[in-house]
Amino acid sequence: MNQRVKSDRKMGGLVYSTEAGRMCPVCRQSQATCRCQSLARAAPVGDGRVRVSRETQGRGGKAVTVVKGVALDAAGLLALSKSLKALCGSGGTVKDGVIEIQGDHVDRVISSLQAQGHQVKRAGG
Repeated sequence: MNQRVKSDRKMGGLVYSTEAGRMCPVCRQSQATCRCQSLARAAPVGDGRVRVSRETQGRGGKAVTVVKGVALDAAGLLALSKSLKALCGSGGTVKDGVIEIQGDHVDRVISSLQAQGHQVKRAGG
């Protein structure tokens, strides 16, 4: 039992308390009073241009369409990612504020983002 307690401490500590509900793993405050999550939700500031490129490095030769510089919060990025994946008919993900869509769909993504009112620039080759 002593080993289990030690391994639980490595997992990040208290996650739920019957006293305050869900707890933030960073500041250990209840999520209702957590300030670090509100700071992370703020939209990133960029130069106002969305850059769309095609990458293959580190992906075993598979092409991936990468969308960077979208000034949206995390929920907005997920919604945009979902609509772009549906448009292209492929999978993808959002990692560190960058949308990755499987396959070479640069032209479709650029036209869709321009129709939504974003200033889009094709990056890379």
